This record gives sequence, C-alpha cells and structure tokens, in this order.
Amino acid sequence: MKKIITILTIGVLALLAVGCSKTDSNSESKVNENGKIKITASIFPVAEITKAIGGDKVDVLTLVPKGQEPHHFEPNTGAFKELISSKMFIYNGLGMEEWLNDVSAKLKENNILSVDSSNGVDVLKDGDKIDPHVWLSLKQVQVQAKNIKDALVKEDPKNESYYNENYERFIKDCNDLYSEYKPKFEELKNKNFVTCHAAFGYLCRDFGLTQESVSSLYADGEPTPGKLQELVNYCKEHNVKVIFSGTLSEPKTSETLAKEVGAKVVKIYTLESQDDDKTYLEAMKYNLDTIYNSMK
Repeated sequence: MKKIITILTIGVLALLAVGCSKTDSNSESKVNENGKIKITASIFPVAEITKAIGGDKVDVLTLVPKGQEPHHFEPNTGAFKELISSKMFIYNGLGMEEWLNDVSAKLKENNILSVDSSNGVDVLKDGDKIDPHVWLSLKQVQVQAKNIKDALVKEDPKNESYYNENYERFIKDCNDLYSEYKPKFEELKNKNFVTCHAAFGYLCRDFGLTQESVSSLYADGEPTPGKLQELVNYCKEHNVKVIFSGTLSEPKTSETLAKEVGAKVVKIYTLESQDDDKTYLEAMKYNLDTIYNSMK
C-alpha cells in the first residue's frame, strides 16, 4: 500500500511540476508579498531552527502537519504543491524522510534548493539503524543550525550579518541550557529512564544517561510480552518511578508498564511535532527538567 501511495503522489508531483514550471521556476515567485523567502521544512524542529535563524526574512511552512507521526508520513497533493512553490526545502536527513528520494528529482527540476540539515553531525546508531532524532542533542542541533544558516546566507547574501547574529544567539541559548543541566546530571547516581519511544539517544549521549524504551527508533508496533517483561525488570532494578510518554505515542502500553511497576506516566516531548505551543528551546528545557526530577 505504501508503494502505491508513493507512486501516486510522484505522479501528482509530476503534473504539478508541469503546471508550475512556468511561474515557480522564477525565483521571484518564491518570495511572498512581504519579500520573505518561502521555505518548506520537513518537520517541526527543522522549522523551529530555520525560524530562529531566518527571523523576519523567511516564511516557513512545516510539511508534516501538527499532531502527525513523521516516521509514517507520506506527502499528499497539498504537501507537494507547497514544496513546489518554495524557494528552499530544508529537511532533517538521516533517513527521517523516507520519501525524499521519490521527490528529489522534481525538486531539482523546479530549482528548489534542498538542504540536508544533518550533514556533518556525529551520528548515533542502534544496531544497523541510524538514529534520526539528532535535534534532541543540544550539541548536534548546532550542526543543523550551521547548515541552515549557511544555506540562508548562500541564498540571501545581503542579509548575511542578520543570519549570523540570529545563529549566534541560537547557539548561545543551546549552550546555556546544556551548561545548566550538565552538572546537575553528573551529580546523580541514577541515570536511567524509560520512554515510550527510543528517540532520546542523542540527549542521553550529551548528558551521560541511559534510556530504555517501549517502542523502537521508528515507533514501529507494540512490544512483545518478552520485551515488556524486560522493561518491568529494568524498572524494578533501577527503581524507575516515571514512564515518559509522548503525545504521538499510543499510551496504553506505557500505562500498563507504569501500573505493573508502581510508576506514573509523565509527558515528554520528542519534538517530532509541536506540542502545547512550546518552542524548541522551551520543550528541550521541559524535557531536561522533567527527566532530571524523575531521577532525583
């Protein structure tokens, strides 16, 4: 079914490309009425970084709608139309956008600059699978920010100093938050926590923590009874009293696990979609504070 959807959407993109080629190939048509560069970002954290650096010089659309699981996202006709009308397409990379290869040729044909924001990051792997959740590292997100800043400067060199200033402010905010929590986590004896989704590997590496999760890197399916029993044993061994659950995750398994070990379920932000109207940095601060308090 997924292949059929992809083939159909590629066909739609081809038709849209023909219809838009005469107007959208002109770079001036990809600037809105206020003179802002029209940018499509694949997912929420990429859009947040782009807005932080681009400021009032950019108009950013997030391709994956709010509240939708990005791992299983397939662009529809409306999404393709937005892509074609953009000047730049900025994506996470590391396999997060499984459909990217299906549209890359059309993006190139329509003179849309594609930016891989994860180019140059220190990649984590889970077995043979690449972990795409790089934005959950306050260190590696800075690599993404630089890639995005460099792309904006290349596209709009007259505003280079503006982008550089915003970039430096974003980097400072990330470093300040990292410096606030690094010593706090170092003081803790217990550095183990359990999440609904194995999205926090980069955050764990930053702060010397260990995560166990109900579902895999790509949020595929429910755990087997054997896996669930392993999690029960892990929680009891490490005195885990909080099970973290994201808003895009199915809560039933987390609730079952929590009940089994006498823990409570607490919200955490994977940032794969925007929750509670929090910015990237607000959500990251919430995550760090909530994880820290669960380990005290």
